[in-house]
Amino acid sequence: MNHFTALVTGANKGIGKEIARQLAAAGLTVYVGSRDADRGERAVKEIGGNARLLILDVTDDRSVAKAAQQIENLDILVNNAGVMVDGRPATEADVDSFRRTYETNLFGVLTVTNAFLPALRRSARPRIVNVSSGTGSLTWSSDPEHSFAVSAGSAAAYRSSKSALNALTLFYAQTLAAEGFTVNALAPGLRATDLNMRAAAAGEDPVEGAAGAVRLALLPDDGPTGQFFSWDGTTLPW
Repeated sequence: MNHFTALVTGANKGIGKEIARQLAAAGLTVYVGSRDADRGERAVKEIGGNARLLILDVTDDRSVAKAAQQIENLDILVNNAGVMVDGRPATEADVDSFRRTYETNLFGVLTVTNAFLPALRRSARPRIVNVSSGTGSLTWSSDPEHSFAVSAGSAAAYRSSKSALNALTLFYAQTLAAEGFTVNALAPGLRATDLNMRAAAAGEDPVEGAAGAVRLALLPDDGPTGQFFSWDGTTLPW
């Protein structure tokens, strides 16, 4: 796989960094997307292998365009960058928190994916993996027996942004299927990252969640597309 090239957004820490590490360990050239140059450079050194820093702010159109100009050929795009800025239900949340959340979790994915489509189209086996969340499943959230429904609509901005990301994943998969793309969403599970206090305190090792993204990134040509998967390979309901 030495000739394959991947880009992971938000890869200077957390799950993104671990995804980049595992892809680099598999022999790929991996671009470590990071808004901050110093943090990104430290991550590249820690990852090792053929990891390279790519300054990329998914919320800045000019930053995305500049980054896209630096990569001519790309086989794998992992849209990992994500934020959770408000844990309140919709009845208490403000519009600004929704805007900031969607700017990264949804609009950033749209901006980055479209900017790198020309490079991906030069690949013989283009793959797109969108890191979502099980909390974005509308099926689970509407099931009175599921814990996500019991939580009574908490973190409405984050959860709805991931529901929208799931829809976007499906639309990309349908649109790009004829070109040989596989496009899937991943729920990595609650991991020990700095996404929020609950994740930092109760999350599991990011290595396990990252492995699910890597599996989707390296799918064979006849692999599934337009689906939502758990970190362990289980198909999840939208």
